[in-house]
Amino acid sequence: MSKITISKTEYSNLKKQSKAYRVVMARLFELLIKDPVKSVVDDFRKIGLYSDGFLSDLEAGLRKSSYGG
Repeated sequence: MSKITISKTEYSNLKKQSKAYRVVMARLFELLIKDPVKSVVDDFRKIGLYSDGFLSDLEAGLRKSSYGG
């Protein structure tokens, strides 16, 4: 394996860029993978453990949250 020597300043800059990239990519993939609210509520409904009131509240909450857009 080869070694590369860089300055402490350059290392610090690369580390900051890497962290920023990870944050941006995590947010991007979070937005892309997000399931529609109806699909999430339907999944809860299929389980059969939740009341209609809970499911209504869940749907309303998801629609108001950043998850629901």
